[in-house]
Amino acid sequence: MPTQVSEEVREALHEGRPVVALESTIIAHGLPRPRNLAVAVELEEAVRAGGAVPATVAVVDGTARVGLDRAELIRIAEDPAVRKLGHRDLGPALATGATGATTVSATALLADAAGIPVFATGGLGGVHREWRETQDESADLRLLARVGITVVCAGVKSILDVPATLQRLETLGVTVVGYGTDTFPGFYLASSGEPVDWTLRSPGEVAEVMRARDGLGAPWSALVVANPVPEAEQLDPALHDRVLARGLAELKEKGITGQAVTPFLLEYLTTHTDGASLEANLAAVRGNVRLAARIAGAYAAGGR
Repeated sequence: MPTQVSEEVREALHEGRPVVALESTIIAHGLPRPRNLAVAVELEEAVRAGGAVPATVAVVDGTARVGLDRAELIRIAEDPAVRKLGHRDLGPALATGATGATTVSATALLADAAGIPVFATGGLGGVHREWRETQDESADLRLLARVGITVVCAGVKSILDVPATLQRLETLGVTVVGYGTDTFPGFYLASSGEPVDWTLRSPGEVAEVMRARDGLGAPWSALVVANPVPEAEQLDPALHDRVLARGLAELKEKGITGQAVTPFLLEYLTTHTDGASLEANLAAVRGNVRLAARIAGAYAAGGR
């Protein structure tokens, strides 16, 4: 695979210093311009403030890049032709010289291949509502069953079927732990109400789990660290439930299905909460990035 790891990231990995991978779809497709670039820079700076090296992942002109320079970051943020790439899209993108932002699945695959142990994102994809009729679930889930990376997230997007997603992760053998919580986070909400089997309460505890898994041999699946958005920064739960219910009803009325479902509902929530859902999303991402840097630091320190 034509992959280029930046010099800064390569040196950090070689020296055993902490590195945190970051996805790029939030930059290209998740936020309005020009705020998206400001957030991209902010997240990288948050990783550095936490003592780690950021490795934003994308595909640029047919080369998978692990660690972007400023010009590449600006291009991903500002070029409307940037594609959205899941891991299934990497082959065609590399072969045709395309430029694209990587989703959770593509980022996890490329970061894991580069030897980066920790990845921070907002929320995972999952099993969609009415799965029995649509058979629609995110490619994130199967990919996470194939890589050994630790993913710090705020759960799965609350527009999805959370119980079914947790069941699917269990079936696939993906380890899920709550960070400081005994319930699975709800992305925009601090809690989905669904219990988790394991709760960890410090970056050091997460790093110990990572090392214990290392000791068992080749990694068999990702470790999902579910970190809730702070309650003070979550979307008001009553507003969330009310708007989501209306959005789901409108979805049926308009006959929207397949890949169009998630972008429609996310945009509906943003519009009908007057942007409050977007702010909760960003609060979750910021918290995940800060925690990921601390986990990466604890893991690197234990390996010295």
